[in-house]
Amino acid sequence: MWKKVFWFAVPVASLLVISLATSSIPGGDPQPGLFHQSIAHPLLPEQVDFAGEPLPLQYFDVREALQREMLIITYWHASMLYTLQLSHRFFPIIEPVLKEEGVPDDFKYLCVAESNLQQAVSPSKAVGFWQLLEGTAKDYGLEITAEIDERYHIEKATRAACAYLKKAYSKYGSWTMAAASYNVGNTNLDKQIARQKQTGYYNLLLPEETSRYVFRAVGFKLVMGNPALYGFNLRAEDLYMPLQWSEKKITGAVESWADFAGSYGTNYKIFKYFNPWLRDESLANTAGKTYTVKIPKKGFRNTTP
Repeated sequence: MWKKVFWFAVPVASLLVISLATSSIPGGDPQPGLFHQSIAHPLLPEQVDFAGEPLPLQYFDVREALQREMLIITYWHASMLYTLQLSHRFFPIIEPVLKEEGVPDDFKYLCVAESNLQQAVSPSKAVGFWQLLEGTAKDYGLEITAEIDERYHIEKATRAACAYLKKAYSKYGSWTMAAASYNVGNTNLDKQIARQKQTGYYNLLLPEETSRYVFRAVGFKLVMGNPALYGFNLRAEDLYMPLQWSEKKITGAVESWADFAGSYGTNYKIFKYFNPWLRDESLANTAGKTYTVKIPKKGFRNTTP
């Protein structure tokens, strides 16, 4: 999905640079110093790692690949601000699952690279925060029916992604390669390893999306780890409050989720925000499964006491 973002962002950024460089200048000649005062290349730390594995920034191609993603992320202002706001709400849900599953915390930035922390649907029908395809999701235990799609269930989708990543790590011995596998798939990655006789991400020529994938995640890590350093200044009140809920087990059918939500002092809209994996207005539950739904904490919707 993020490739579409890139093709939108670059023309906009280019127009912004041109506008800043030529505004108020007769004939359009740039005023000395104006470009550098308005636009600066984001600085890179001397050392950077992903999931504890250092990036070989001494190689020009690696350094330039990271710089490219940093430019796009840093100057796509509105989207980055919104993602920072969302992270305050959703990282507290994702981080504990990663820790419990033994997957490095940096993979939350891979989730950002996948979906910008939104319940997205890609042109290839990959769904949710972790952009899982139906077949992969089912392989890792997620339920997908007309009534239920657990790819939209943040905790369960995160556990499914973790299961995939741990299996890939066991195969490749590298979290960076596990991340690449998550994007391009084991079969395609294995073909490139055999063809190129290389086993490391930074030495492999991969499809463009995969070749940029880890660098994009690292770019988010750098910017989101220190937003002010890159010009993103948010006040505490700008950040979205983490979700607060209680849980209710469902063992039978539910004729109307709207009526169910009303019985707990909320409405269908807010109930579905907390439970986006419920894909129909009702639940037949003919198999008699047990589901756990989130009930918004009373008064949570109010922004003021």
